[in-house]
Amino acid sequence: MVQKKVTALSGTLLDEQCLLTLSELCRACELPAEEVMALVEEGVIEPASGKPTQWRFSAVSIRRVQRVRSLKRDLGVNMAGAALAVELLEEIERLRARLKRLERER
Repeated sequence: MVQKKVTALSGTLLDEQCLLTLSELCRACELPAEEVMALVEEGVIEPASGKPTQWRFSAVSIRRVQRVRSLKRDLGVNMAGAALAVELLEEIERLRARLKRLERER
């Protein structure tokens, strides 16, 4: 008999309307506040309000931060390069989604 290894995953599902505080984003991404602030300065993520104590981030920020971390870790890309790469990857995703919609309309 062949045994299969089963891995259980757990997490929290966030919708795009959900807003996270700086500390919540730090916990979700496992990063210190200083690194998240550097991502804000670089334009990778954008808080909804002015002061860091009042910052609120969309749930999409988690994905962007994770992508930047992967680019830096796996490819050795610096922060500015990772920020640009994330923008380009998201643009590709938007264009592919648009192309699929147009193809379905035919």
